Amino acid sequence: QVQLVESGGGLVQPGGSLRLSCAASGRTFRSLGMGWFRQAPGKEREFVAAISGSGGRPLYADSVKGRFSISRDNAKNTVYLQMNSLKPEDTAAYYCAARTVDASSRESEYDYWGQGTQVTVSS
Repeated sequence: QVQLVESGGGLVQPGGSLRLSCAASGRTFRSLGMGWFRQAPGKEREFVAAISGSGGRPLYADSVKGRFSISRDNAKNTVYLQMNSLKPEDTAAYYCAARTVDASSRESEYDYWGQGTQVTVSS
């Protein structure tokens, strides 16, 4: 089983930035497509960003395109989500997920999930 641990969440003012990290173990990291999802209270979990094992095909939700950036460091078995120009509507629990083939925006195509890290955007 792949183990995923998120970190980097916290409280930030509107317009601020945060960088989330997800450390993976239990499987060859470069073979995993990685994604970020988020879930706000009372709402369904939604796709945020994804990246292939090689890092060559990043995907973004329209709501975060131009503000968020996903990247990975295969030597460190870690994927990152750089979040800039944060808005109150970005407030949610952010989850890291992994699949064994490639990047995907579909929640059902991911096999492994981390515990989540809370991001709160408020003045």
